[in-house]
Amino acid sequence: MTSDTSLPGRFARLAAGRSENNLIRKLRPPDRERLLAQCDSVQLVLSDIVCEAGELTRHVLFPVDGFVSLVTEMAGHSGVEVGMVGREGLFGVNVALGVPTSSLRAVVQGPGAAWQLGRASFLREVTRNALLGKLLKRYQYVLMTQLATAAACQRFHPIGARLARWLLMSSDRAHADSFRVTHEFLALMLGVRRVGITVAAGSLHAHGLIRYHRGEVCVLDREGLEKQACSCYAADRAVYQAQIGA
Repeated sequence: MTSDTSLPGRFARLAAGRSENNLIRKLRPPDRERLLAQCDSVQLVLSDIVCEAGELTRHVLFPVDGFVSLVTEMAGHSGVEVGMVGREGLFGVNVALGVPTSSLRAVVQGPGAAWQLGRASFLREVTRNALLGKLLKRYQYVLMTQLATAAACQRFHPIGARLARWLLMSSDRAHADSFRVTHEFLALMLGVRRVGITVAAGSLHAHGLIRYHRGEVCVLDREGLEKQACSCYAADRAVYQAQIGA
């Protein structure tokens, strides 16, 4: 994760011509500008570890273009993704709850820009900004629902439907139809064997929904992919819309 703090008015570069983090965008202009003036613009690098489980959360991240996978790990087993954070939210919500450490491993799944804010500065803003506090409480509920949905999804839904959901979630947060991901990474995130991913991805490709070549996925038919995805995709979007809005 690299930092760029050399430009005066650091928020101007992202605000002009680029999408903004949705939670920050919803703040009143004076509050938004005060918060951004305290942030560093950082670049999330693919596969970088943002935070290990049990590690002190020193900064919170408001992704803009990049996105982060939240992974739970058990002794003797590889990790499984239980959540994803992109422009719609932030990483470090545990800090707002008064908990200094993260219970999940956070790994960069999609490279891109993010705002980084130190823990102490973040807590001051939460205290002085009632709207930010309200948004964070609602986002905490969204994350709780996402975690619960992920557990049920892994238990009851077939690999193909889960893969379609995962690809749609990644496309939403990448703000693009194409993004890079390997079969190995997909197998890790979905908690299945690589052969299962190969078969499921092959089926989506055969139906003309995606193209996959040398680690590059391209969504060719989004409507068709949504029909193939499990109900969890639409359910997660509905919860976010109800609690936070577009």
